[in-house]
Amino acid sequence: MLSGKRILIIITGSIAAYKSLELIRLLVKAGASVEGLLTRGGAAFVTPLSVETLTGKPSHGKLWEKRSYEMNHIELSRRSDLIVIAPATAGIIGKMANGLGDDLASSVLLARNKPVLLAPGMNTEMWENAAFRRNLAQIQQDGATIVPPQEDTLACGETGIGKMAEPQTILAAIEAHFRSSQRLADKKAIVTAGGTIERIDSVRYLSNFSSGKQGNAIALALAQAGAQVTLVAGKVKEDPTPHPNIAIVHVESAEDMKAAVEGAMPADIFVGCAAVSDFSVSNKSDRKLKKENGLTLQFEETPDILKAVGELPSGQRPSKVIGFAAETDDLIAYAQKKLAEKNCDLIVANDVSKGQVFGQDDNKAHFVTEDRIQAFDSMPKKDVAEKIVAWLAETE
Repeated sequence: MLSGKRILIIITGSIAAYKSLELIRLLVKAGASVEGLLTRGGAAFVTPLSVETLTGKPSHGKLWEKRSYEMNHIELSRRSDLIVIAPATAGIIGKMANGLGDDLASSVLLARNKPVLLAPGMNTEMWENAAFRRNLAQIQQDGATIVPPQEDTLACGETGIGKMAEPQTILAAIEAHFRSSQRLADKKAIVTAGGTIERIDSVRYLSNFSSGKQGNAIALALAQAGAQVTLVAGKVKEDPTPHPNIAIVHVESAEDMKAAVEGAMPADIFVGCAAVSDFSVSNKSDRKLKKENGLTLQFEETPDILKAVGELPSGQRPSKVIGFAAETDDLIAYAQKKLAEKNCDLIVANDVSKGQVFGQDDNKAHFVTEDRIQAFDSMPKKDVAEKIVAWLAETE
């Protein structure tokens, strides 16, 4: 399973660091190529020589190594397939959540374009601290995988949750990651995200409240499952976590988005997650319109991108076309109607009444297909994206 896989293991300052040596041994035995990075705290518990002996490679600890001209914080990420932090302290998780890069480990994580898996280890009170829980939730939202700690007697003598998972458990999570990363290998996907902008004049426009968070999460989940993804992004709050399988095309209007989707074809998978404006202004102005002159707007319908993709002839249509239905009333009825009218394979239906979903971190989704309606409880948008990938893997 791990033959030929390149893994960077970051060891931070926790008593559980001694277990990382056994994890390295298991990874190497499974065929992985492992490099080690020790923080100052990690090097206080295990020595660089121990890591080098087990990996057969130099260990790293400084941003600029005297023996190398490489920019370590860049190169260490680029030449790995997965970054594993074991143990992961509250400190390194806090740095990840807040984008800090004040040493080699945090700079690698800030500059990374590869997935990261963490095995936290800390005191129970630290694990349950409200500020830490916010940081943990943030890195999970950003795409990190967590191997939960165990409940046991801790090194400090207290009893509770916080003991780092055993090396065999972490190894199993790493193997599961690589199994998951091959689910959609050799597939090409197009994802649309965010809202579109329809200009009124040089300073005003029509748009909506979409943040692009769900579309970004879907693009990242598809990429992590092995697909080559073109993300066509309209007005988004931010770009997704960088990934080598994601190419981003930024657009403004519905017409721009349609052209970008057509330019990215052919594809095996299309996910129309963008909140595309239904109308554009046909009499828009290149100059600022003055209110004293009055404002009369004329509208025309924008192109229906989802329907155009869903109705492509056989051989040109993606094998799976997924649309989104954002409704305030009669959610399932409208989703079923959209499924048929747009010739989709799956509609992800969201109730956006009372300010739900748009701009939020969580989503309460329904999966609507021709023969099934599946309702999910509210969950992080990252988890909704994973469920879409799982559905694709099962039905491809």
